[in-house]
Amino acid sequence: MVDWSPIAKVYEPLKAGSIDGTDVEPHDRAVWRAMGARYKPNKGVRGDPLLTLFVARLNPQTTEDKVYQVFSKYGDIQQLRLVRDIVTGFSKGYAFIEYKEERSVVRARRDANKLVVDQHEVFVDFEQERSLKGWVPRRLGGGQGGKKESGQLRFGGRDRPFRKPINLGMGPGQKRGAGGRDWDDRDRHRGSDWGSRGRRDDRDRRRERDDRRHDEGIRTGDDPKH
Repeated sequence: MVDWSPIAKVYEPLKAGSIDGTDVEPHDRAVWRAMGARYKPNKGVRGDPLLTLFVARLNPQTTEDKVYQVFSKYGDIQQLRLVRDIVTGFSKGYAFIEYKEERSVVRARRDANKLVVDQHEVFVDFEQERSLKGWVPRRLGGGQGGKKESGQLRFGGRDRPFRKPINLGMGPGQKRGAGGRDWDDRDRHRGSDWGSRGRRDDRDRRRERDDRRHDEGIRTGDDPKH
């Protein structure tokens, strides 16, 4: 648990599909697709990935000029690309911004996330396609986004970090039970409760048996209690 981090350092589809990164089986078909994908970052993308921000959830009506106007206040911009549909030319709602200095990237990521631009709350993070090893985009079942309605939730990112998993290791006051199970004080308490419950059940069964014998004795004129 020492090297645990809420933010993924390496992208693994199986872990990204788990709320705490400990799943051993994919919970949706998209994870299977991502695990089998052989994705390579787009070699046509220019610029330094360590100086590039990913800006998502933009209003479809937001223009390059408006994005430039909002994000230029954090530092000098080297280049900006608003991603558009290749057929319609409409904005897809996300952009990539490369700054000239690292401090500008850090400042923009810190201060611009959840900023409202044209009535839309934007999401801002470092670019991951070229900087996060093993990255698989959402269209192939990966990514770190997704909506609850679709059942495709992804974790390990800024927007939805991993939850810290429960520590199942041996600790003080624990001992190994049969079959390799760990038992602690709560288990022992629960076990004693099961034992007392079992004894109560035995008493109840004996009482019911005696009552049946008593009823049968009354009907035959031979009461076993007398």
